[in-house]
Amino acid sequence: MSTPTGPASGLPVRMPRPRQSGRHRRPEPVVAPEGAAALVLAVPGTPSSATRSLAEEVISIARSELPGLNARIGYLDGDDAEYPTLSAILTHCAAERVARYEQAQAAGREVAEPEGPSAVVVPLLAGPDSALIRRIRQAVMDSGTQVELTDVLGPHPLLAEALHVRLSEAGLARADRARLFTVATAADGIVLATVGGDEAVQAAGITGMLLAARLAVPVMAAALDVEGSVASIAEQLTGSGSVQLAVAPYLVGPEVAEGLLDAAAKEAGCATAEPLGAYPAIGKLVLSMYMTTLGITPVAPQGAQAH
Repeated sequence: MSTPTGPASGLPVRMPRPRQSGRHRRPEPVVAPEGAAALVLAVPGTPSSATRSLAEEVISIARSELPGLNARIGYLDGDDAEYPTLSAILTHCAAERVARYEQAQAAGREVAEPEGPSAVVVPLLAGPDSALIRRIRQAVMDSGTQVELTDVLGPHPLLAEALHVRLSEAGLARADRARLFTVATAADGIVLATVGGDEAVQAAGITGMLLAARLAVPVMAAALDVEGSVASIAEQLTGSGSVQLAVAPYLVGPEVAEGLLDAAAKEAGCATAEPLGAYPAIGKLVLSMYMTTLGITPVAPQGAQAH
């Protein structure tokens, strides 16, 4: 005998769990749309195994945030062998998308013909560097493909957080300003070191203000690629009363020439933190640039209110 709700055998019946409603409902995860443009990370500087590891980690962070993401790495100074050039990667992405479309058609699937950009290029740069951006634009033109190029990653509050963490890792700042303890080597003045000349210094100043608010110490930006700039800013901070200075590299890493950071810090008599590297915020900002360009809506955190 059965009942309107199922068999009357006495065995439990697994019923589907009702979808939770309301503001605390777990959001459905966002995945990369099928056939979406590839994310291509444009990596400046001389390629090396360390640079590749850094770029791959940044891409890994982005993929973990957006499953199904097609992401590639193109080197501005690549050799098209071990380190593929940016233009070669863009050409490959365009050809790959056409090949997928043709394969789907051959398999009898109804698919729309590819349109829009085949790739979104995100420069692996914390701040503006006009010379590098010109070279990235030239590589895009050389590829002969339809591509969207995003802005650089900063300024952004997440970069101020990353700078704070790097300083604390070097023992140059408290890990948490709310904790009631001091770090013996904590700096009372920060030189925010960037590359890209005056334009980069001005842009870094915005993130510098955010960092100053976090640390409650003065922060001033300087350009590593302008001779004497770091030493000059260090003198200004000392003249304003700072005693123990530190250099916070407003750099991902590959974009600065080897030895330039250490030489500038030595000239200014400052301790220095590590560059931002593959700090998680870098991967998240790279993905945010990509998603914003394509109009992909991120998942709201659980419990967040809709506005």
